[in-house]
Amino acid sequence: MEFGSPEFWVAVLQIIAIDILLGGDNAVVIALACRNLPERQRKLGIIWGVAGAITLRVILTIFAVTLLSIPYLKIVGAVLLAWIAIKLVLPNDGDDGHEIDASDSLVGAIKTIIIADLVMSLDNVLAVAGAAKDSWALIVFGLLVSIPIIVYCSTLVLKLMDRFPWIIILGGGLLGWIAAGMAIHDVAVRDWVSTNWPWAEYTLPAAGAFVVMAIGWYLARTAAASKAARVAEVAPGGPQH
Repeated sequence: MEFGSPEFWVAVLQIIAIDILLGGDNAVVIALACRNLPERQRKLGIIWGVAGAITLRVILTIFAVTLLSIPYLKIVGAVLLAWIAIKLVLPNDGDDGHEIDASDSLVGAIKTIIIADLVMSLDNVLAVAGAAKDSWALIVFGLLVSIPIIVYCSTLVLKLMDRFPWIIILGGGLLGWIAAGMAIHDVAVRDWVSTNWPWAEYTLPAAGAFVVMAIGWYLARTAAASKAARVAEVAPGGPQH
């Protein structure tokens, strides 16, 4: 593919479109993971998280086709992503000494971003590699284009989460949707699902989003009630044991 040819520029436009369409998912993960960081550390969390995720994407691009042909890999990834989604929507009360994924630790947030992006990036990487038609120059271009898109979207989503906390639950639901969709496209079950359950492509992702939001909402309510009970115990005039 010659530089400056019509085919080259079509591939460039395709890669930019892929990054815009698929980069939003990664932005949601980054925003959820960084939401409990102090304001001064949020930009660092976004920058280092994206840097780690992009490095992994380079490695994934080399092995993308082989990885996607491994049976049950997407199913395992879907379970991991659903677990991450539920952990991300939980409030961070900071009282139990355990670090959760929506961390107030910069290192914890970066770790969550990298793990989640690793799970979610297989389709993205394959789409970019396909559009680039084995041109490493275009693959690198696609990775570079994705950086400012993800950083900007993450910053925007973080601001929205600060103003509208209910977006956190919706973000978890989006990850649940992605996780369920990932599972049904695993090579081990894809043909069976398309033959025997033609509506699975629509119903299972919706169910995945609902389950993650419901579990996240329930656990968040339980955690809030538990914290309120602990505060009542230590408050003057509270229950005595």
